[in-house]
Amino acid sequence: MTPAESAEFDTLVLGAGIAGLQTALDLADQGFKVAVVERDPSIGGKMIRLSKVFPTLDCASCITTPKMAAAAHHDNITLFTLCELDKLVRDEGGLVATINQKPRYVDIDLCTGCRECEYACPTFVPDHEQGGFTSRKAIYVPFSNAVPQKAVMDPENCWICGKEGGQCFKVCPTGAINYFDKPSQFTIRARTAVLATGYELIPDYTEKAFGPAGRQPNLITSLQMERLLAPHGPYMRVLRPSDGKEPDSIAFIQCAGSRDLTLGVPYCSRVCCMYSIKQAMLLSGALPMADITIYYMDIRAFGKNYEQFYQNAKAMGVEFVKAKPTVAGAGENGGVVVRYEDQEGGGGGRDREYDLVVQALAIVPAWNPTGICDVGVAEDGFIQSIHPKFAPTLTKMEGVFTAGVAIGPKDIVDTIIEAGAAAMEVSNYLTETAKPATVDA
Repeated sequence: MTPAESAEFDTLVLGAGIAGLQTALDLADQGFKVAVVERDPSIGGKMIRLSKVFPTLDCASCITTPKMAAAAHHDNITLFTLCELDKLVRDEGGLVATINQKPRYVDIDLCTGCRECEYACPTFVPDHEQGGFTSRKAIYVPFSNAVPQKAVMDPENCWICGKEGGQCFKVCPTGAINYFDKPSQFTIRARTAVLATGYELIPDYTEKAFGPAGRQPNLITSLQMERLLAPHGPYMRVLRPSDGKEPDSIAFIQCAGSRDLTLGVPYCSRVCCMYSIKQAMLLSGALPMADITIYYMDIRAFGKNYEQFYQNAKAMGVEFVKAKPTVAGAGENGGVVVRYEDQEGGGGGRDREYDLVVQALAIVPAWNPTGICDVGVAEDGFIQSIHPKFAPTLTKMEGVFTAGVAIGPKDIVDTIIEAGAAAMEVSNYLTETAKPATVDA
């Protein structure tokens, strides 16, 4: 559905990760009309990029893909991808959202998702969906289970390979390619809104923390490790990026940016311990002969069965070292040298070399509402909840709610529960405001 066909909804959900999808589905199943606005070319958020979830080790895609499909085919849900919220204000009729539609350079209605354009394109660029480990084309479908399953063009890397249009233009069977596509703007009116904008990993941490010593191809982030572990990942198995070798030794550095006043992240990112333990257990299964070490400040196993999950990892042979290490430089054959204080082994500094090192980077807000909508920002930069203990989804702006990591770091279980709470708050608000006003006798 295009913006011109319908721009009035009961609820606007900003963000189509697991929190936004769950909120939208809960509301749509109650009969409310929902608009889902997502800045990426596909819905699914971070969860669709993960390998498995802790502590059950269930397939992340197996959980997320059905919700993506359900949202795409629900009669009460309209998806707006490659869109960003420019302004959200309240007037007498409810909320007015100004949406910026970024150009896709492909007509979404004409595109069939056949990928002929992608096959014909001669230009290769790094694929960030795969952690930058492999390449994609300048015109591409984001990933195999993307929703919508439509192509999008990267104009910065497209050089229109031909006098009469590029190869993608020539092979497209429906004429969907539009090199002259431009940004546009439209308005959505809604009675309520839910901000489910998620998170990003702290940028530029490696350079700030380690300087030149951190410029190692085999020093990667936790999300990059998720892609290496995923069955549909860049190599279909775990290989280190520099040379394609199976790593014999792997280290995890916890609190990489979290609990660090110098970086403006004084808080615990909450899920890093558990997902690093999860990744270590998966690596232990994929590479049974590899030595795996987790360097930690504190292990925070806060949820149901999480402590047992931690104990299982130790029983599997994962080594836990209480230390806050630094990257000291490159080792032999592409290894990474880690330097730390041996707190539990007699003290003193020690150097150890690993084939691959994973940083559990701090979680930071993905979106700042300042100047866009008047919901307020907490001291940690996340959206401010006016009643964080008994009603965490409430914001100070009437009719506007929030859910998931937009409020602060949390795991998938808590995110889904909070999304359900946000949907209930919205449902109650819509029901109450729809009632006719009573007149006192």
